[in-house]
Amino acid sequence: MNLLFAWRYFRAPKSTNAINIIAWVSMTAIVVGSGALIVVLSVFNGFEDLVKSLYSTFYTDLKVLPASGKTLTLTEDQLKKIRSVGDIKAFSLVAEDKALLQNGEMQSLVIMKGVDEEYTKVAAVEQYILSGKFNLGTLDEPAMVMGAVVENVLGVRSDRDILPVTAYVFRRGSNVNLADPLQSLSSANVIAAGSFLIQQDFDNKYVLTNLPFIKAMLRWQPDEYSGVEIALTDPGSAASVQAELARLLGNNYKVLTRFEQNKSLYTVMMMEKWVIYGILVLILVVAAFNMIGALTMLVMEKQKDIQVLKAMGADDKRVQRIFLSSGLLIALMGAGLGFVLALLLCWAQVQFHLIPLQGSSFVVNYYPVSVQWTDLVLVMVTVLLVALVASWLPARKAAMQRIELKS
Repeated sequence: MNLLFAWRYFRAPKSTNAINIIAWVSMTAIVVGSGALIVVLSVFNGFEDLVKSLYSTFYTDLKVLPASGKTLTLTEDQLKKIRSVGDIKAFSLVAEDKALLQNGEMQSLVIMKGVDEEYTKVAAVEQYILSGKFNLGTLDEPAMVMGAVVENVLGVRSDRDILPVTAYVFRRGSNVNLADPLQSLSSANVIAAGSFLIQQDFDNKYVLTNLPFIKAMLRWQPDEYSGVEIALTDPGSAASVQAELARLLGNNYKVLTRFEQNKSLYTVMMMEKWVIYGILVLILVVAAFNMIGALTMLVMEKQKDIQVLKAMGADDKRVQRIFLSSGLLIALMGAGLGFVLALLLCWAQVQFHLIPLQGSSFVVNYYPVSVQWTDLVLVMVTVLLVALVASWLPARKAAMQRIELKS
């Protein structure tokens, strides 16, 4: 019944046309505010999904690292324990350290990462090869796949150059000789087999090679590694597998999920999304001021109706709920229309790429969009809360009207 009264008050002609104008202006503001919230949050979701997909190319579902120091040791018995965990699809042993690559006069300081044959099962770097091919060579004939920025800095063409690049790494147990620092370095010639283009954080500092070669360069023991990178059958089981591995391996190891490997990145993305949400809510606050004005004038317009309702037995709470319903009705119609327009725009962006990204260095050439039902619920709840707060004062004023039918 409250919504019926609210609907009649909304569509009925008013003695002053300004009441209708202000009501429509407030509803239009809600349309714009709710639609903008859906579109902007969906764009943030799209970029977040894109960044996560790029980082998942390099960062695996789980990673085992030493609790302290640079290296960890894994015995064959421990490797069997890792293999025994049912949800693990594959794992790769890795060893990495800083290295200096030199190609004539060109030099680049990189992180050289040695991986085993299982690496392509846990990471998708092979799918992002820009030039050449994914070939890491052997211990005796090492090859490497480098980030596109590293390739450019070194002036290498991985798909056609046949001359090797010289790699330098610090040997374990060697003291730096200031007179001849090169004596404390291991050096070897490595063929540039290919390059990858994923994301700037990887493209400008990572170089992949085979595990035996980098371990020989670093003079590590056979059972010594930097970490273990793990792919899961079901990424949703990461927490349970993490706990199981922590129990099996002990306190000398730490097991990190993909989120924990990139905690600062995900935290920043989430903060940006909430800051934008807070800014756009201000549009709804502006709509709330218009709604207060429209409902206040409606209360003045319907003074005699209020007195008649009270004379017929309606109490203050009933009158208050009628005008609260008027505000919520405006909010619901505005939010509904805003949702429809926003969803149509998001669909058109996905299908037809209406708004392109400027420049040619992006992984995608248009703004990515991902609509999530949680955002729809959040925006609807926000709109209703703002409308409820804005409607309370005029509704309270209507409820306090006295019965003066003879006036």
